[in-house]
Amino acid sequence: MEANSQKKDAAVRTRRAIVNLLKQEGAMDSKELSKRLGVSAMAIRQHLYALQSERLVTYQEEPRPMGRPAKLWRLTPAADRFFPAGYAELTLSLINSVTEAFGEGGIDRLLEVRTRHQIAAYREQVAQEGLQEKLEALAILRTNEGYMAEVEKLEDGSFLLIENHCPICAAATACTGLCARELEVFQSVLGENVKIERTEHIVAGARRCAYQVEINSHLPPPEVEPPRSRSQVEPGNENTEAPPQGARCE
Repeated sequence: MEANSQKKDAAVRTRRAIVNLLKQEGAMDSKELSKRLGVSAMAIRQHLYALQSERLVTYQEEPRPMGRPAKLWRLTPAADRFFPAGYAELTLSLINSVTEAFGEGGIDRLLEVRTRHQIAAYREQVAQEGLQEKLEALAILRTNEGYMAEVEKLEDGSFLLIENHCPICAAATACTGLCARELEVFQSVLGENVKIERTEHIVAGARRCAYQVEINSHLPPPEVEPPRSRSQVEPGNENTEAPPQGARCE
């Protein structure tokens, strides 16, 4: 038992060393990582594939004069969570400053603009047709932003969009409108025919945020105005009602 624990700790330390080295030096192949860290190339490749499964690293193939192309490994934006940042303090300071200067209305307006831009950006990258495909594309976007997102299909055919980390937790705790706007973003991107319900919430004390997503089969069909027969609209019999008070006619 103790040996397994030590082996696991060693693996974590090696993977963190890989992440740190890629952060400091940029893209490298497994051979160079092996040389710099004093670990066998085979072990380095195993650690890289484990990090890739967590979406922390990716690679690009680079042609070499002889033999197969080399895989140059680099960090993804999701790996930024391992490095200190002052974003939380800065964000809280900005929220407090906006509230002091413009009141709650200023915060609402700020969130409205942010939500509009976020919806536009997500829609450009989530263009798939099926609900599952849309959710998987959305999960990749959210993971790249640090949310460690994944999609799980449930037995009843619905889905769970799971976010294992919240990079804006401090800001969301201070400004609950951020979380409410997230639901609005998801709804807009996935479509009005989709039902979304938050079932777990980090800000409320849960380990993760989770959203149950399914096609909303209870939506009423859209109202279609019946076509008017020609006898209902004869020349000279058009509607000549006066416009409502306050309306303008050009």
